[in-house]
Formats: sequence, C-alpha cells, structure tokens
Amino acid sequence: DYLLMSITKAYCATEPNARVVPTKIDRRPVGPKDVQIGIEYCGVCHTDIHFVNNDWGMTNYPVVPGHEIVGRVTEVGSAVKNFIPGDRAAIGCLVDSCGVCGNCEKGLEQYCLNGFTATYNSETSDPGGFTYGGYSTSVVAKESFVLRIPDSLTGPGIAPLLCAGITTYSPLRNWNIGKGQKVGVIGLGGLGHMGVKFARALGAQVTMITSSEQKGEDARMLGADEVLLSSSVDALTKEAGSFDFLLNTIPVDHDLTPFLELLKTDGTMCVVGAIEPLSKVNAAQLIFGRRSLAGSLIGGISETQDMLNFCGEKNILSEVEVIRMDEINEAFERMRQNDVKYRFVIDLASLA
Repeated sequence: DYLLMSITKAYCATEPNARVVPTKIDRRPVGPKDVQIGIEYCGVCHTDIHFVNNDWGMTNYPVVPGHEIVGRVTEVGSAVKNFIPGDRAAIGCLVDSCGVCGNCEKGLEQYCLNGFTATYNSETSDPGGFTYGGYSTSVVAKESFVLRIPDSLTGPGIAPLLCAGITTYSPLRNWNIGKGQKVGVIGLGGLGHMGVKFARALGAQVTMITSSEQKGEDARMLGADEVLLSSSVDALTKEAGSFDFLLNTIPVDHDLTPFLELLKTDGTMCVVGAIEPLSKVNAAQLIFGRRSLAGSLIGGISETQDMLNFCGEKNILSEVEVIRMDEINEAFERMRQNDVKYRFVIDLASLA
C-alpha cells in the first residue's frame, strides 16, 4: 500500500507557536468511494492559527491546517457516481462523521453525536494517523463529503465560503431570516462581512454593528442598509428593542449586555464567533424580553451545498487577499492585528 500513497507537498507546524514550514505528507490511496482533488486555493481561517499555536490544547503535531479547499478532481474511485476528473470541487471543515446518529441522519454532520472527523487534526486511519488539511497540493476525501462548485462561481473568493460562508449562512437559514426582518451583524471581519452579504441577499434589512466608523463605511459598500456604532451609548439606546435577529461574530469574550438590549421580544442573538466561555450574560435580559441567546457551528454537507448554490444564484463571493504559500506566516501576523479585508486565500500554484 505504501507505494500507492500519494506524496504531497504541504506546509505544517511542528510545535506550538512555531512558524509554518514546508514539508511532505502521505495521502491515502484513492479508495472506491474516494475523490482526489488537486488543490488550487485554500482559505486561511483564524482557527488555523489557534491549532498551530495549540491555543485549545488539542493540536496533534505535525499539523497541516486548512479547511476552505477549492480545486479540481484529479482521480475518482470505482464507486464514485457524481464526480469525474476535471470537475471543480470543494471541501469544507468536515471529511467524515459516524453517519448513523440522529444528527447525521438529519444531515447535521457538524453536530455528529459521536464526533465528526475534521478536515485536519482529527484521528484517522490515513497515513500519519491524523487528517491533514488544505495547506497542500492535493487531498483525498469521501465523495459524500465533497462539494460541487456552481459554474457561475470562479476564483479565490470561493474558498472562504467553505467556513466563513457556511458559518454565517447556516444560522440565518435556521432562524428563517428574510424580508420584513431587521438583522444586526455584530463585527465586520471574515465572518461578519459574509453575514452582511447573506442577510442582504435573503431580503432582510441589515445593520452593521461595529465600534469602528471606518468599518461602518466598508459595511455599507458590502450591502448594509444601516450602521450602528456600538461605542455610542445614545445610538444603542435609540435602537433598543428593534432587532429581530443578531448575528454575533466577535471572536473573543465580551459583554453581551448592550447587544441583548437591542433585541425585540422573542428576538434571538446567535453567537458564531467566540468559541470560549462568555463571562457576562445577564439572564434578566433574556427573561424580561423572552429573548434567546443561541449558538451555531458550520453547516452539514447538504446545507453547505445549498449555500454554494445560493452563492451561485446571487453571485456571492468572499472579499479576499490572495497570498503565496510561503507568505503564510506573515499572513498569520497580519490576522492577529486584524489587518486583512476580509480573508486571506492561499494560491496553491505557488507550492506546485
């Protein structure tokens, strides 16, 4: 079997807080139900930095990050039905799940009760013992976890749809956001800019909620109808009780109090940015307004395909800055300083 493995160029981190450096990895042979993709673009997610640095205490080294993968099919297994070599294809944050639990049966693989297999850093029977991500020139995955790219979508702006896109699309769909609803998107970054685009495309009245006047202007260009400065107590007070839904993309612990006051009775704030304890939540705000505080992860495979199709129909892409693979460490540093509009994407031709 070793002779059948595909030796693939990649970039990895070998210890916490180390630079990401060139390496070579073994990819598994293409099985009967597998699809091999030659990677053209891979988006850079803040999660990648967390795993490189072992911020969450769960990194397995060497780690090859990257879960916003776009490319072309180069080989398919004998039982593959929906892809042929040359097809454009994508892989997001998941490459497997148990398939039999209640959530998997509902197409909610992201909430697999037995734990999904992430595109990188998950235990696997593949060479190396752990999944390796898209900071590489090719990948092999089950057909059932490979996504089709609509013909109308082209270029590097597709890649972040596979994480930032679906992370914001899924809650907007779950809470049936549409015409006649007032939606606030809190924070304008990789997630927030996609939240604005999707909420607008779904027909909602969209307000960007930000502490930065400059980001407010950017949000208007992305499609926001209004801008609400969270640094202005007066502005927040005037908007109290007026929002149906808030999409909170702030990636760190913060005080939810001023934002929860913005919700109508029966309104919902969905947190998608901060994967950590939120130290200050006032339950009285929930009780006295029958408000809901919720969370949402990415989407399942079917919903992610729906999102890509929706993007194809509405011509929605992420706003990106394209980098070479060998510029990744500088990109990480700029991300730490919030110096990117709004997502880095690696051109993997630079690694070929």
